[in-house]
Amino acid sequence: MIGIDGDQGAALRKIHRAAHLDRLARLQREGRLILAGPFSDGSGSLIVLSAPSLAQAELFAKEDPYVTGGVFKSVEVKPFKQIFPAEDFTSP
Repeated sequence: MIGIDGDQGAALRKIHRAAHLDRLARLQREGRLILAGPFSDGSGSLIVLSAPSLAQAELFAKEDPYVTGGVFKSVEVKPFKQIFPAEDFTSP
């Protein structure tokens, strides 16, 4: 999930941050959060999560407090295949 901040993103983040982080913490407890955080240039955020389907990942994105609260002006959800680090990786 790639969220791009709108013009008021920085101000709105302060309002919706606790709810957004609570939601990510729940994903982490469920073992479904791979990584998450803001881009260092302040343009938005990246969330990599495990979901049973693309539709469920899109629903997660749609219901995120940064989406519903207007922090993100746009959100893109793309399927991702993790190669590294591989759980069963063995070096030759």
